[in-house]
Amino acid sequence: MIETGERGGAVMAERRSATIKDVAAAAGVGIATVSRVFSGTGSASAATRERVLAAARELDYRPSALGRGLKLRRSGGIGLVVPDVTDPFCAELVAGVLACARTLGEHVIVDAAHGDPAREAEIVDRLVEQRVDGIIALPAGDQADWRAAARVCSSVVFADRVLPGLPDVPSVLADDAGGVRSLAEYLVGLGHRRIGFLGGAPGRPPGVRERAFRETLAQLGVPVEEDLIVAARPARDAAYAAAAGLLQRRADATAVLAAGHLLGEAAVLVARELDLRVPADVSIAMMDDVAWAELCDPPLTAVARPGHDIGYRACELLLREPARRGRGGPVLLPTELVVRGSCGPLRTVRR
Repeated sequence: MIETGERGGAVMAERRSATIKDVAAAAGVGIATVSRVFSGTGSASAATRERVLAAARELDYRPSALGRGLKLRRSGGIGLVVPDVTDPFCAELVAGVLACARTLGEHVIVDAAHGDPAREAEIVDRLVEQRVDGIIALPAGDQADWRAAARVCSSVVFADRVLPGLPDVPSVLADDAGGVRSLAEYLVGLGHRRIGFLGGAPGRPPGVRERAFRETLAQLGVPVEEDLIVAARPARDAAYAAAAGLLQRRADATAVLAAGHLLGEAAVLVARELDLRVPADVSIAMMDDVAWAELCDPPLTAVARPGHDIGYRACELLLREPARRGRGGPVLLPTELVVRGSCGPLRTVRR
């Protein structure tokens, strides 16, 4: 707007942005109270908080994120480290974190380590340098790296995975043991006794899923045959090689339990190439109920794992519940057995 002054000169009158002093005056409180309301630190009554927020809305006041970050020596936001953003389960988990962060007014920095501990360490170092408020991660790397991050960041939360040497780091997990147990019990209930297991990376101690498989068979009185348990790296070529080796070497295997969707995909492809009918010749089931499982012919029996809920709950734990972090062990979310047509009763002879 252009106004004419006393001397006839043109004066540019610009609307001044509201400041924290303006909000304090409009709400009838001190500047320190307004600062506490917007920073979330200290205490303020519900009535005072509402009065401050109403005044801020009326004045169109927006706190300076840069100024707040300089004062707190943090840039704000959450770091999120996943193995692969294109993986269906990871994509669900990322969506859960983003949904929660959006409701709490936070932004998220996402990066992928692709299962490489060195790359993961670089990502964590960069997030620490940026002074994010906290990090959510599906960890793959060295425990020492995460100890350093936990010391510098205000908080670290693990999602879907834990590092045994860091029991104090809070975590949100799916009940993978329960999921494998339900699959193994289902297959044994159909009469299967020679069940192949496609599991985790070779050269590592048995993970939660393999231990649950072994324990369930033992509890059901089914002998555990080591030749039916095959490890594979989390990559398509390695998964295919593991599935092909199992089904070619053990033609007497009547069922396959895959510990992940890449391994389940490989088992389906190998069975098709070997001209094995599913489930007449071999039953196939897997962990992770991804979208394509329902599109198989026949549709694949799978355990649904709550990726979105894990991400959402991990973000809540990071931002809303610092007092409860690490208390009582990991937050364990239930899985669900989804029965479809890829599993059938035992046939005496494979075609």
